[in-house]
Amino acid sequence: MSFLKSLFGLGGDKAAGDGPVAAAKETEHKGFIIRATPYKEGGQFQTAGTISKEVDGQMKEYKFVRADRFSTLEEAADLSLSKGRQIVDEQGERMFK
Repeated sequence: MSFLKSLFGLGGDKAAGDGPVAAAKETEHKGFIIRATPYKEGGQFQTAGTISKEVDGQMKEYKFVRADRFSTLEEAADLSLSKGRQIVDEQGERMFK
């Protein structure tokens, strides 16, 4: 269980400042809203984000985490947006099924 917690940013050491960070950046791409939500893990920022879109009158959301880590929030957020655009380009609305 601790592996899953650390994978999704839920098991960080709060005393060391690890854990979730609010949405750092946001963009629209092909009708999808991509939010960069990197989180601090082990003194670095883990690449993560959400992709959302209204489908059939219901807001759908897809969360992603990648292995890439950066020393700055800015770098992690930029790559999170890039990865989000890549996911949208490759999967489109199929990611919600």
